[in-house]
Amino acid sequence: MREWIAAVGARTAYIEPGSPRENGYCESFNSKLRDELLNGEIFYSLSEAKIIIERWRRHYNTKRPHSSLGYRPPASEVVQGPLRHPHPLRRPPQS
Repeated sequence: MREWIAAVGARTAYIEPGSPRENGYCESFNSKLRDELLNGEIFYSLSEAKIIIERWRRHYNTKRPHSSLGYRPPASEVVQGPLRHPHPLRRPPQS
């Protein structure tokens, strides 16, 4: 990979291990997660945390307007919703 990068004349950005502040996208997401979810919740069990975090993740990825997209949601629920039959190897019952 390094040889190919050098051959095309490109350079890589080095991010020091353990320094997420050097990655703007990661740090922006971490800030939103902390401000919008973690600072406002108290989790009493791991299963409760999983449910609440998953609910927030779905909202973040489907409904929440993003400034980089002109304040539109990233994808509609129709696109990201379950499109497959719950048991793909079984045929649905004939009516």
